[in-house]
Amino acid sequence: MHYLDHAATTPLDPRVREAMLPFLDGAFGNPSSIHRAGQEAKRAVEAARRQVAELVGAKAPDVIFTGSGTEADNLALFGLTPQAQREIAATGAGVPALSALADSPDWRRAMPPVNLDA
Repeated sequence: MHYLDHAATTPLDPRVREAMLPFLDGAFGNPSSIHRAGQEAKRAVEAARRQVAELVGAKAPDVIFTGSGTEADNLALFGLTPQAQREIAATGAGVPALSALADSPDWRRAMPPVNLDA
């Protein structure tokens, strides 16, 4: 597993900012659209998907971009976990979105002890 969120506090790498600038300054479009701006956005997203896949040793179709950590948590837990295997070890010291998911009746929850001084 390659965790890329870093609790949503990772500073933006200057190279990433530079790569994003064209899309922040006007070259944007809905990658699901058939018009030119949308198709250009789609090509950029797919190029980024290939770059990330190569970086982490994955296949491009296996790289899924999400809009937030909570969306990624929901996808990982509800979208990719078979119903019969929904058991989670979650503590009160974790991410609130994960704790809320673990409290769902769809999940069996184990509560490991937490040492907050560690």
